[in-house]
Amino acid sequence: MTPNPPSGKRQSGNPATQADINLTVKQQREQQKQQKLAEYQRQLAKRKRTKATWWIVGGAAAVTVIALVVASVIFTPRPVSIDRGDGDGSAIEGIETYDHTANHVEGEVDYEQTPPAGGDHNAAWLNCGVYSEPVPNINAVHSLEHGAIWVAYDPAQVDDAEVSALKAQLPSSYTILAPYEDMDTPIAVSAWDAQIKVDSADDERIGEFLRAYWRNVNGPEPGAACSGAVEGPGRQ
Repeated sequence: MTPNPPSGKRQSGNPATQADINLTVKQQREQQKQQKLAEYQRQLAKRKRTKATWWIVGGAAAVTVIALVVASVIFTPRPVSIDRGDGDGSAIEGIETYDHTANHVEGEVDYEQTPPAGGDHNAAWLNCGVYSEPVPNINAVHSLEHGAIWVAYDPAQVDDAEVSALKAQLPSSYTILAPYEDMDTPIAVSAWDAQIKVDSADDERIGEFLRAYWRNVNGPEPGAACSGAVEGPGRQ
């Protein structure tokens, strides 16, 4: 009896023919092996390219984030920091000083200065900050009593660039920046019982006034709060 041939393999009674058949099958297997190897290498190369792409994209994103952080640190204005003043601005050219009462009253007050630099006022103070609209005199004066500086500017005489320049000079607390219409000067800087009027935001006397009077202890209520009370219109 002739034995059954192995499954999937051709058989021939002629030895030469059988040798050709065996060679053909071996070649096919080798070809299949090479095809599988080539496909594996293609897939491996593809994964490497994908990984490299993600590394490049991720690296570029990281560089962008770092650049944005660095730019924000470099170009963001730093908060102004000054020491509390001693209340003596006598050496500042053009300084005006006064002697006001400090009673808490109801209703409006007829102030001696425009804008006022002290006097009777409402029992509630104005929250310090930057305002785009005029603020109530009777509340702003109370903030002066607490040691705040009030920088008022006439919007008809001061443009947006100068307003920004004023804002850049001010500490982040205990200052009020707001428009004040119909002033006889472009800019007036006031503390309790002291005031200076200037023509432009780059006047060096603004900084001198701040250093002399910001949070000084000569007012009626030095160190009292400048927040948590009246929020004026246009607070930014």
